[in-house]
Amino acid sequence: MRARRLAGIAVALALFVPHLAVAQESYPSRPITLVAPFPPGGVADLTARPVAAAMERVLKNPVGVVNKTGAAGAVGMQFVAASKPDGYTLLLALSSISIIPEADKIFDRQPAFTVDQFAPIALISADPTILVVRAESPWKTARDFIDDAKKRSGQISYSSSGIYGTLHMAMELLSHAAGIKLRHVPHAGAGPALTAILGGHVDALASGPAVVLPHIKAGKLRALAGWGDKRVAALPDVPTFKELGYPDAEFYIWAGLFAPRGTPEPVLARLREATRAAVAEPDFKSAMDKLETPIVFKQGDEFQRFFDADARRLAAGVRKVGRIEDKK
Repeated sequence: MRARRLAGIAVALALFVPHLAVAQESYPSRPITLVAPFPPGGVADLTARPVAAAMERVLKNPVGVVNKTGAAGAVGMQFVAASKPDGYTLLLALSSISIIPEADKIFDRQPAFTVDQFAPIALISADPTILVVRAESPWKTARDFIDDAKKRSGQISYSSSGIYGTLHMAMELLSHAAGIKLRHVPHAGAGPALTAILGGHVDALASGPAVVLPHIKAGKLRALAGWGDKRVAALPDVPTFKELGYPDAEFYIWAGLFAPRGTPEPVLARLREATRAAVAEPDFKSAMDKLETPIVFKQGDEFQRFFDADARRLAAGVRKVGRIEDKK
């Protein structure tokens, strides 16, 4: 009797294991959601859409972008951090993923999320931020802007994607380095922040090149300087703040793909493989070329090292800037 029972179990296992293997190998078998934690029109959204389209072609499975916005990106990032780690909810994050937890510490708040709640999949791009003003503004150079800000403390305004967001931190690092005080007008994302400067509601904006280059070319905005360690290729005549004597104002907006921590390694491996193939696609390269955003691709240990080092640098930057109240 016992022998027959054991034989029955063995047969059941023999039938079950292949089905389990098939289930594991079938990823993805339903639509994947790629969360962009900012509104349409910003770097996260502009990067997420061609990434999703390319991954959909590679995986032969739907990949849809969802803009889950609020709290300078914290709402969308927290949503993904708390999502089921099965590979069907992913995040297209900017460098603010490292800023927000540190800002929460400064305010003695329970962190919305922590960076170790995510599994890095791939770095897609990394662009230095650039300072723009409206073309009709009186400032022709960054020196003009800084000198005027020193004379009129707190009177020159700038928009951002939210308090302690990437655009806010860039301007705060500049203010700290140059010894100036500007008036911060936070918005829900880079798209609304761009609308604010184009509509004449604020004086300046720090932004990733992809968002503002079309408006610079159209003669609506003027670029004054960049936060990178070298000039933006599309703006060879625009100096860096480092060149102007403000090395502490270095700042980048990078875009990377993440999954919730705990996502099975076979699924992460499939996603890494798919992302590598996606960024090599001609259509994806063409989309990024139109944005004039260079692809900076890193995966595995290389991306983890980049992510860890940048998180430490940005955390130090937040501590340097200190506690800033949102007075909107």
